[in-house]
Amino acid sequence: MSTVLLACAPLRGHVDPVLAVARGLVDDGHRVVVTTGSRFAARVDAAGCEFAPLRGRADYDERDLDAYLPDRHRYRGLALSQYQLQHTFIHPLPDQWATLEALLTTLRPDLVMTDHLFAGATPLLATPRPERVPVVGLGIGPLAQLSIDTAPPGMALQPSWTPLGRVRNRLLNAMATKVAFRDTQRLARRLFERATGRPLPRDFPFILDLTSRFDRLLQLGPGEFEYPLTDLSPGVRFVGRPTHALPSIPVPGWWDQLSDGKPIVHVTQGTLANADTSTLLRPALDALADLDIHVVLSTGGTPVADLGRLPANARAAEYLPYDLLLPRTAAVVSNGGYGTVLAALAQGVPLVVAPGAEDKPEVAARVRFFGVGIDLRTERPSPADLRRAVVAVLGEPRYRTAASIVAVAMATSRPHDAVRDEVDRLLALEHP
Repeated sequence: MSTVLLACAPLRGHVDPVLAVARGLVDDGHRVVVTTGSRFAARVDAAGCEFAPLRGRADYDERDLDAYLPDRHRYRGLALSQYQLQHTFIHPLPDQWATLEALLTTLRPDLVMTDHLFAGATPLLATPRPERVPVVGLGIGPLAQLSIDTAPPGMALQPSWTPLGRVRNRLLNAMATKVAFRDTQRLARRLFERATGRPLPRDFPFILDLTSRFDRLLQLGPGEFEYPLTDLSPGVRFVGRPTHALPSIPVPGWWDQLSDGKPIVHVTQGTLANADTSTLLRPALDALADLDIHVVLSTGGTPVADLGRLPANARAAEYLPYDLLLPRTAAVVSNGGYGTVLAALAQGVPLVVAPGAEDKPEVAARVRFFGVGIDLRTERPSPADLRRAVVAVLGEPRYRTAASIVAVAMATSRPHDAVRDEVDRLLALEHP
C-alpha cells in the first residue's frame, strides 16, 4: 500500500472531482490523506480518506465572500479577475506550503496530487525531480495551458491554427503573462520566497499554468471536449470524468408530474454564484413560461422562495438527483460550471450557457466550438435571448447529435483505470 497526499483548494467545484479520484485510489488499496478546507472534513471522511485541514489563510470558505474577497466591489473587468485569482489561489500559497511541508515530513507520502491551481505545490514543482516525490496535477476545469494554438485561458476566444491566428495567440499570451497578469506573477514570486526562503527560479512558468511542471497532469474531462493543441504538454493525460457515489438526493414531491412526456429543460445557476437569482434563474423562468415544456430548476441551496412566483410549467428544488433527472432531460440551461456541463454531456444533453465568472467563459467557448449547445456570451441574458436559444437547442437536432458524440466518448472512457495506470507508473519509477 502506498500513501498518497492529495491537496485541494477549498472550493466545492474543486473538491468534488478531486474526491472522486481519491475514492478510486482508496478502492485500489492506497492510503489517501486529503488536505483541504475544514468545511469539507465530513465529505473527505465519507470518501474513505483521512482529513488534514489547510492552515491559516488557505482555509477560507468560498461561501463567505465578504471574508476572503472583501474588496471585490471595487473592481471591474480584468482588474476584478486578477483580484479574484490572487486572493483565491495566490495569497494562500505560504499557508498551503506550510501545510504540505508538515504533512510531507510526518506522512512521507509516495506521491502528491494537487488540483491544477494549488499554488502551494510550487516549492515541490521547483525542486529537481530526484530530490522530491512525484507530483500529479488534477485538471478540474478546462485545460489551462498556454498554447500557440489558443489565446490565453480566460479570454474565451476560439482557437486558431492559421499563421495569422498564431500571431494573435502569441501576442495575447505575451500580453497576458508579461503585462495584464504581471502583478500576479510578481506576487507569486514574493510569496514563494517568503514561504521557502529562496527565490523562485527565473525559468519557472507562469503561475497560472503549471501544466509543464507536473510529472503528470491528469485532465478530469474528455479529450473530445478540449481543443486539439499541436503543442500539448507531454505530461498531459485526458482520463475522463471520474465519479463516485454521492449521498442520494431525494426526489421532490412534484417529481411524478414530469412523467407526461413533455420535454424537460433543467436550469441551474450552480452551487456558489446563485445568491442573485435575477442573473439566470428568474430570467429563465420568465423566458420559458409560455412553452409546452417542464422547466425544472435547482437553486443550489438558495431558498426556493427567493425565486418568487413560479410559472405553471415550472418546478424547483434546492437540490435535485442528477442521476435520475439528466437522463430524462432535453436541454440544460447553465452558467457554465464545468461539472454541470460534463454531467449534461455524459447523457448527450445539449446546453444553453450564460457564462459567469472564473473559468465559465472558457467552458462556454468549448460548448460553442464543439457545437453541443449555444453560448450566450453573457452572465445576464435577456429572457428573449434565453427563449430563442432554448427553442433552437430543442428544435435543431445538430446540437443533440454533437452532444451525443461527446457522450459516447465519455461512456467508453475508464477514468479510474486511467488514473490507476498513471499512478502505478509513477510509483514504479519511484520504487523500482
